[in-house]
Amino acid sequence: MTVPSSNGRPGEHAGTVGGDASAAPLVDELATQIHAAILAGDIPLGSWLRQEQLAEQFGVSRTPVREALRILQASGVVRQMPNRGALVQGPTPTEIREAYVVRAELEGLAAYLAAELASDEELGLLQAAHDRFVEAIAARLRQPLARDPAIDDPWIRANDSFHDAVIACSRNDRLRRTILDLRGAFPTQSDLGALLEEPSLIEDNAAQHARVLNAILRRDPAGARTWMLDHVRRSGEITAGWFERDRPPPTGAEA
Repeated sequence: MTVPSSNGRPGEHAGTVGGDASAAPLVDELATQIHAAILAGDIPLGSWLRQEQLAEQFGVSRTPVREALRILQASGVVRQMPNRGALVQGPTPTEIREAYVVRAELEGLAAYLAAELASDEELGLLQAAHDRFVEAIAARLRQPLARDPAIDDPWIRANDSFHDAVIACSRNDRLRRTILDLRGAFPTQSDLGALLEEPSLIEDNAAQHARVLNAILRRDPAGARTWMLDHVRRSGEITAGWFERDRPPPTGAEA
């Protein structure tokens, strides 16, 4: 999800605080900060946003908070409900599947280019990233399947680091920025909740990484692309399925 601004460009929120255009930068920045907290999992999906709490948290009055929530509603990040406040909502299963189809093609291209272009030093860094991911998986499987971010973050970071290493090996900065922008459009806990349902999903995820890695190390561009396509598409289907079955219910108090 891309958060629109309040400057009135096509497809963007045109309102300003009390009609004062000078307040628009504050509102836009506030909307960006709230959205970033949602993506990071600091504000969980399904929770209610209280204007007074947000105002205190960000050191502003309730007026810019109210306008920032309107911007987030326009982009589908929250849903304003009469007499209840703003409900944090995640992407729909359709949006997830559509995004992962695109992401699979882009990351498949990155893997293809990595197999063609990566230096031996870059391949060593990729191998190291994979080894850290395997270690994080092993540590994660030794722990109860809790959804505490303090427990899950090391594994998520290791997963992202492996994908980042593949992208870096592609030596295409435009491709890297496009992939990261797409990947950052969904809350961290969406992938997390999907894969934590059962250990076999995590183990299979690690095996998919290994197939991508081995193809790149063999300098097999077509194989690397095929395995990365398969990996990302599977992740997308697992994530979309989780949202269909176990989308987090609303929590917290009313705004």
